[in-house]
Amino acid sequence: MLVLVVDDEKKVAAFVQAGLEEEGWGVMCCANGREAVALVGLHGFDAIVLDIMLPGLDGLGVLSAIRESRNTVAVILLTARGDLEERVEGLNLGADDYLPKPFSMVELIARLKAVWRRRSSPGLSQVVYADLVLNLHSREARRGDRKLELTHREFALLEHLLRAPGRVFTRMELCEQIWGYRFDTQSNFMDVAIQRLRRKLDDGESTPLIQTVRSVGYSINADS
Repeated sequence: MLVLVVDDEKKVAAFVQAGLEEEGWGVMCCANGREAVALVGLHGFDAIVLDIMLPGLDGLGVLSAIRESRNTVAVILLTARGDLEERVEGLNLGADDYLPKPFSMVELIARLKAVWRRRSSPGLSQVVYADLVLNLHSREARRGDRKLELTHREFALLEHLLRAPGRVFTRMELCEQIWGYRFDTQSNFMDVAIQRLRRKLDDGESTPLIQTVRSVGYSINADS
């Protein structure tokens, strides 16, 4: 892949560039939004790693300009941990994924590969498990003949669980990945969020998909 890295923090950009080049990918870097928009118009990038906090034209402005030009290049946003509104706005503008800072290079590479697989094969724009279908482009979820009316957060939570059916995700992991902040062991908000998603997903169904593993977390598993 040819990847454009847009970040005004030189250390972060250099870190990402080194990791992606070690993976064997081509990398270009720039430090401001207007230059990023110009580069996208000149080069056929396969993906963009785009920081939201940029001087001049910020990352959301860059993303908006790219999509207005009908360019469908894959975009992963780098966001400050806890900036839920920015992440939601980014997804609504056409971002393919987001990663809160600080992040690991292993996870960034995994997300780039996942986005690339979805983009390179139309069939992979959907995640299918049992009778559940998630359309990652339209952000629509269906179970059997039912359309599920999910909030952005519920869709993100369900997609995260479906990344590895059968794997148990801890409450702390889900909290940090979906909500962007550390899990408070005194709070029951995660259990409430799962209960709401479970009602929409499993109520009236003969096979519940969301499983609770006591004292650990949650998983998607139709075989339990």
